[in-house]
Amino acid sequence: QVPLAESGGGPVQADGSLRLSCAASGSSSSSYTMGWFRQAPGKGREGVALLSLGGRLIYADSVRGRFTISRDKAKNTLYLQMNSLKPEDTAMYYCAADPAPNRRLLSDDFRYWGQGTQVTVSS
Repeated sequence: QVPLAESGGGPVQADGSLRLSCAASGSSSSSYTMGWFRQAPGKGREGVALLSLGGRLIYADSVRGRFTISRDKAKNTLYLQMNSLKPEDTAMYYCAADPAPNRRLLSDDFRYWGQGTQVTVSS
């Protein structure tokens, strides 16, 4: 099991930036496929970005070119740099991990989840 704790969310104006962090405790996050997901009110959970076990980066079409997923192995922390934010990016953002070599942005493929951090983008 790998407890995950997200931080860094908050209110931001459109075209602004935020960096989300996901601190993993216990096992090294390098042993897991790591992902970011989001869920807006009344909508299903949507995959945003994935860092595979082999280091491949995968993004949803809606965020490609604006968001960047990365990891600091020394700090055992996953990041999501979000630039050029839009009101439609408003959602609760979740960090997720799974020991399998996933390459799909599907929530069912991830076993461990954080509690989420809220991002609200105003126009």
